[in-house]
Formats: sequence, structure tokens, C-alpha cells
Amino acid sequence: MFRSFISTLARRGPVSRPGSYSRRTFVFSSPRWATSTTPHSSTSDPAETEALRCLELGTSKLEEGDVSAAKELYKRSTDIKRTASSLFNLGVTHYHLKEFDEAISSWKESITLQPSSPDAHTNLASAYIMSPVARPDLALKHLDIASTLSPDDPEIAFNLAAVLEATGKLEEALEQYQRSKDNGVERAAVHIRNVAAKILMREAAEKTSN
Repeated sequence: MFRSFISTLARRGPVSRPGSYSRRTFVFSSPRWATSTTPHSSTSDPAETEALRCLELGTSKLEEGDVSAAKELYKRSTDIKRTASSLFNLGVTHYHLKEFDEAISSWKESITLQPSSPDAHTNLASAYIMSPVARPDLALKHLDIASTLSPDDPEIAFNLAAVLEATGKLEEALEQYQRSKDNGVERAAVHIRNVAAKILMREAAEKTSN
């Protein structure tokens, strides 16, 4: 039921340096490079330098399409120093290798280190939907958080609408699709029409049953 909606869920791509996750991209399309380092970064720390080197090499491998090699490099980076960025990227590789439990674990830890990342919450929602036992309740929880963190992001609104629609919360889905369309996601218009039609059909069925 829920898997049919995952193709509409836009997931965030990898980052190569610690910092904010403000700009969203589709996975593999245009990996984002963060613009700042964490307060604890120190180029004089050999271990941190090596962790960052592995992180950057991992992203290079991911750009080349070698997900398994990228995963090993991200693992090496996290073994040296567990950061929100390395865990976030490790989760991306697990996700694309269909290792959903591992992706969930990586993104949850990334969120623990950086709770304000809407990208990580959005990715975590996708993993909960794609897991062998889907958890739409948890997907909605994290998409709600992502929406609160980035209220003007039309793709988050679209993702939230898709899961709301899949769970039968049509009025809420319609509202989120409209938000998405108003902020520039044109493909939301089709979903607006479809959900509006579903609502009318449901209302007609209720009148008939009464």
C-alpha cells in the first residue's frame, strides 16, 4: 500500500562536510556540500582530518555510482569520528543498498547529533515507509518534524501529503499538496485533483449508506 507512494518521496543527497543541511537535493542528482564545519572541527587533529578525508572520498565514490565503496569509506569515517554528516551519508548508502534497518539506525543517530536537520528526518521517513514492515506512523512523525523545521520546503509538504494520502487522511493530504503546489511543485496539481475526487467519492458513499 505504502510502497506505491515512495517514488514520490524526494530524499536528500549526501554531504561531504559537517554543518547545516539547509539545501535539499535528490539522492545522487547533485550531492550537497555543507558550507560550514562543526564547532569541534580542527584541521590540526590527524584523526579528524582522516575522518573528513574518508567522508569526502566516500562522496566521490557515491557520485561515481559505487555505493558499496562509498559505504565502506563512510563506515571508516564514522569509526574514527561519529558525526552527523558521516552518519547521514552512511544512511544514504544503506538505503540504496536496501539495508533499511541500518539506514534507520544511521539516520536516527545523525538526528541525535543534529536534531535540526530536516533532510535526515525526511530520509528517515522514507526508510520507515520502505522497510519490510512499513511504519507510516513513524514516517508521519518525522515528516511533521521536517515540516516544522523547514515550513517553506515544498518537497517536504509533498512527501507529507503522499503519506497522509496513503493512510487515508485525505483532507490533511489535500492541504499539504496545496502547500506544495503553492510553493512551486507543479506535479502536486495532479494529486490535488485526485485527492479531491477521493473526498467527493467518500462523501457520496457516506450519504448513500445513510
